[in-house]
Amino acid sequence: MRPRTGSIRLPLYKDGPKLRERDVSPDSPTYRSSRPHQLRTRRSRWRAWLQTYYRTSLLPRDIKGVLKRLLIVALVGLFYFYWYWEIHMEIFVYSRSWISREVLTVEPLSGCFDPRRISSRYNATRAFGPKRHEVQAGLPMRMGLDCYDFAATVQPSEADRAWDGEGSEGYGKTNYHAYWRADLVPFGERQEWMIKSFFATQDLSRSVLILWSNGDLRSNPFISSWLSRFPQSFQLRIVNVDALSSGTALEQSPLIHQKDSKAWVDGDLVRLLVIWAFGGVWVDMDSLLTRDLRPLLEHEFFTQWDCYDKPYTPFNGALMHFEQHSPYLCEAFNIIASSPPPRHGSVDWGTLLYTKLWRRLVAGGIPPFKILPFCFSDGRSCRLDNRLPDPFVKDPKGGRWPLRGPAMTGPGGLGMEAGGALDRTLQKVFSVHLHNQWEKSFPRDGWVDRLLLRAYDRQLGLRA
Repeated sequence: MRPRTGSIRLPLYKDGPKLRERDVSPDSPTYRSSRPHQLRTRRSRWRAWLQTYYRTSLLPRDIKGVLKRLLIVALVGLFYFYWYWEIHMEIFVYSRSWISREVLTVEPLSGCFDPRRISSRYNATRAFGPKRHEVQAGLPMRMGLDCYDFAATVQPSEADRAWDGEGSEGYGKTNYHAYWRADLVPFGERQEWMIKSFFATQDLSRSVLILWSNGDLRSNPFISSWLSRFPQSFQLRIVNVDALSSGTALEQSPLIHQKDSKAWVDGDLVRLLVIWAFGGVWVDMDSLLTRDLRPLLEHEFFTQWDCYDKPYTPFNGALMHFEQHSPYLCEAFNIIASSPPPRHGSVDWGTLLYTKLWRRLVAGGIPPFKILPFCFSDGRSCRLDNRLPDPFVKDPKGGRWPLRGPAMTGPGGLGMEAGGALDRTLQKVFSVHLHNQWEKSFPRDGWVDRLLLRAYDRQLGLRA
């Protein structure tokens, strides 16, 4: 037998159809040239499947056309919605353990209402005596102008005009307190407007404004002119928390030196300390007073944060009033002293503190302080159709306010002109709280400029 010559190629695949498909090497040009044909075959199969699916399904065949139409409809719908509506959402996240520990837990009162502990400087007869005005409606008053109309029911009386003032330092006058951190933002024209609003709206024969600060403001040009013009009704004082806290649960406590970059923590504490020491009204510097506060002063009060239900932040201290050495404030200081330090940049010594105080009072059988409805000082915080317009943007086209509602019409016009609905409403409330926003300015000829700022200047003789 003759021996074989050359190499023998061993089969790599089993016999059958697959052997015929792979007997060409994958590295060969023949195999690579066949790939486009295979891909075209697969695309043809996929196209045939889609055609069969469209014929047997309920979906339209021209899906691109349908998607285009849906997109156009969606864009038109969004434009229509944006034109007629605004979306405002507030989402807060609270730790359940924090709620249980700091809100739901009600500790007993510390005894500040014990007759033996009430200070002789506290006028309990006036604080708990008969009242002439009702300042709590018992309803959230979200609809229409209900809240503003309720504010109009609180009108001055002869008894209000005979109010004998409060506080040993007021010399028979009611003290109005405000606070400015001179190390954060220079005192300028925006801050001066609160001072102007005070002198233009309050009875200066029975009122004195005390501007507290952590620095000397006497040389500031926006302040010095008012000191010289109203020397009997305007004072500057430096905050000394150690002296102000004397005789309270916070005396010599390291807590009283807390500060933050927003002046929230220290500002909330200064509010309570100065009213405790001297009695009177607190007004935040980012407020514009609109009428005399005297009809409110028979009550000790905080204000409602807004017209919505905020179970953990229902109160606001931007406008508040308490008598000198009020036991309400005494209890507040005891809550601060027995609670964890405030979180940085928080309202722990503001609305959270007031909430704790209110719950402890009612649990202890003590009539709580009053709560002024939101619109008395914060008409910016309610529904989009009845809140006060944004003070930092130009008036809307047409100058309409409120945004809708035939029941809101009245004499003088339905709008933002002088004598119109907005002007009449501003004469019903007591203050407009601007919520900081110090970097913004009031637009020229905007509603704040026309209806408030110019009115202050005319009242003070600064313009014709």
